[in-house]
Amino acid sequence: MKKILALLKDYKKETILGPLFKLLEASFELFVPLVIAAIIDTGVSDGDIAYILKMCLVLVVLALIGFVCAITAQYFAAKAAVGVAAKLRHALFEHIEKLSYTELDTVGTSTLITRMTSDVNQVQNGVNLVLRLFLRSPFIVFGAMVMAFTVDVKAALVFVVTIPLLSIVVFVVMYATIPLYKKVQAALDRVLAITRENLTGVRVIRAFNKEEHEIKQFNESNDKLTNMQVFVGKITALTSPLTFIIINVATIVLVWTGAIQVNDGVISQGEVVALVNYMSQILVELVKLANLIVSITKSIASGNRIQAVLNIESSMKDVAIDTDVEIGAQKESASSVKQTNITGLPEDDVIVAFEHVHFTYAKSKEEALTDIHFTAKKGEMIGVIGGTGSGKTSIVNLISRFYDATRGSVSINGVDVKDYPLESLREKISIVPQKAVLFKGTIRENICWGKEGATDEEIQRALEIAQATEFVKEKGLDFVVEQGGRNLSGGQRQRLTIARALVKNPDILILDDSASALDYATDAKLRKAISEMSDDMTVFVVSQRAASIMHADQIIVLDDGEVSAIGKHNDLLDNCEIYREIYESQFRGSVL
Repeated sequence: MKKILALLKDYKKETILGPLFKLLEASFELFVPLVIAAIIDTGVSDGDIAYILKMCLVLVVLALIGFVCAITAQYFAAKAAVGVAAKLRHALFEHIEKLSYTELDTVGTSTLITRMTSDVNQVQNGVNLVLRLFLRSPFIVFGAMVMAFTVDVKAALVFVVTIPLLSIVVFVVMYATIPLYKKVQAALDRVLAITRENLTGVRVIRAFNKEEHEIKQFNESNDKLTNMQVFVGKITALTSPLTFIIINVATIVLVWTGAIQVNDGVISQGEVVALVNYMSQILVELVKLANLIVSITKSIASGNRIQAVLNIESSMKDVAIDTDVEIGAQKESASSVKQTNITGLPEDDVIVAFEHVHFTYAKSKEEALTDIHFTAKKGEMIGVIGGTGSGKTSIVNLISRFYDATRGSVSINGVDVKDYPLESLREKISIVPQKAVLFKGTIRENICWGKEGATDEEIQRALEIAQATEFVKEKGLDFVVEQGGRNLSGGQRQRLTIARALVKNPDILILDDSASALDYATDAKLRKAISEMSDDMTVFVVSQRAASIMHADQIIVLDDGEVSAIGKHNDLLDNCEIYREIYESQFRGSVL
């Protein structure tokens, strides 16, 4: 919680003025029982109507001043709470953006969403309530006790016994509920994860008629969350009846002792009423304090969950950009990085090299990639093919450094990718992921993600190569794409994501099974257009289609995370059984 509370330093004025005005309100409120006592003992006893009206006017003034103080305090408290929540969301989002895929895989998307929304809201409510009530309620409680001593010391001893008992009840409840609220938020994570999975995979669920199974799974998680919330709610609910019992018993004792003292002429009737009013104030404030404790408990639990995310350090360390040294010249300056000439190519021609690379995903016992060893030179098209789960995507994720190799090295232009600043590394690369992701906005805005400020000519050129000119011409560059591209077909989404990557004109282009929704003719036109783009661009094509990679300069055949063979299409047909099986299963045994 320390990092979260540190955000309040930007709202020093609000964090001081908010509680201060609340204390002013409370101070005026403490004078009300004394005014009522005066009305009873002087105005009512003597039948002095003018005095009664004057004291009533004092009560109205006290109420108006208290109201103004309360509104002012609420304004400052709300401003600080909303500001802290906004900064916290920004800090959390910025931190998550810096985490590597390894940490994102470990923590989980649903958990991060919960912490960005529900947990931050809980912290916001907690900050608001603390600034308004955390000082006010104790001030009223102890202030009422002090004021009671000014009325009568013997009767005020009831307050001395009552307040510690009430404090014990409140803090025992808080101690018991803090860990339970953490479990409640964790159960909420699970419910959100199932909800997200169902929304993402709704078509698959319906295709396999798994609606009942998913409903059952959701109900089980939802019932678990409900039961936990009911359980912690029952514990929290004990606060009110226990405090009411203690307060009512204390009030009975107070009235009983007060009646005896009035009968003995020690104190007046008005003073007894004042003491009862002070006890009532304590009751109201302790009920508020009990609710405040519940909210603070939730906020602390949520704050600790947010803090846990902020404490996660990315396993992928970035390199600071040296403005005096261009990254293109790092091959010469990075003397500690040596490029192994695996295939006997001139070193200047080698753009990507994998040197005995091993890779294991977090919390996985088996390697996803084992001893991957190859080079790709400038201008080559590299095909990567293999069965599902063979490690195709893992290879291209290492090139763009979405993950770091467990052993071995991946280098670009003779420099280990770990020695590049991430921004500079990814400036060299355009990647089209397996899932076509588009953002809400116009077609032009989506394509300009690839190159900020791209001209219409550059956009049209990219669309032409991506075979998207026809449908974009029909819709227009200012056609608004819905979130995720819901108002476009699968093929249209893929072609726009390819155009977004091409407009950048990168050194390395990675197409990760990005033409799966295209027909064979469009796929062939796309590959032909890409091959004619530039002799300097190295293209990696990951595909399960043999037709998509059969004309590549090199084809890497993967099997269970290992390289089965590397070569050209005809050579692999003769020498690689896995490649031949893939090819024949798709072309029914024909030979091109």
